[in-house]
Amino acid sequence: MLITHDTRCALDTVVDLVNTAPEDDAATDGLPDVTALADFVRSHEISDVGVLSEFDLSAVRKVRGRFAGIFAATEARAAAGMINELVAAAGTTPRLTNHDGYDWHVHYFAPGASVADHLAADCGMALAFFVVAGEEERLRRCEAPDCRRAFVDLSRNRSRRYCDSRTCGNRLHVAAYRARRKEAAG
Repeated sequence: MLITHDTRCALDTVVDLVNTAPEDDAATDGLPDVTALADFVRSHEISDVGVLSEFDLSAVRKVRGRFAGIFAATEARAAAGMINELVAAAGTTPRLTNHDGYDWHVHYFAPGASVADHLAADCGMALAFFVVAGEEERLRRCEAPDCRRAFVDLSRNRSRRYCDSRTCGNRLHVAAYRARRKEAAG
């Protein structure tokens, strides 16, 4: 599957956005205020965003929840329906652009769109490409029992199970190794 630079940026953004959501009532929100949203926008180099407000924060959190639903979808039809609703509500307006040193690429958000509509349109279309390619199973959640972070499995054989092999994956492999050693010694 060919993934262009702008699609990869949108995928990274949507994964990071979904992962800002608290995993339970005790966890803190990764987007607690407008300042955190501004930092998110800046760190992901989201273009054409004006002054942010509490309204923007609320709207982005709603979009984040809808993206989380897409990562939880168990079949393509469900994911497609959610993506269609998200992208349609954003009022997509595909247009070619080259800016900030990047060659020609497509933006799907309308000029002057809110940050929530911008995210819904560009990130929604990035996820749509996976459904179109029959690759929606690559939109995953970490299989570590104490982690449910979202990620996109871009491995060649679709075998990635953990959000980060250095943390979640390594921790579970070490625990399994210790359990085997304990059982063998036992």
